[in-house]
Amino acid sequence: MGRKGVMSNRFKDEIAKELGFYDTVQREGWGGIKSRDAGNMVKRAVEMAQEQMDKEQR
Repeated sequence: MGRKGVMSNRFKDEIAKELGFYDTVQREGWGGIKSRDAGNMVKRAVEMAQEQMDKEQR
């Protein structure tokens, strides 16, 4: 049984586009991005999740 990733591929693609390294993902795959970009991607995903939780609590 495979383990499902926390973020969907579409969600990861959206964040990569927003942060400006989607072209690298398309050329080299996810292994081609810098560790800093990966960290920024996780940080942005956490921010988006927090924003969503804040909306739901109102």
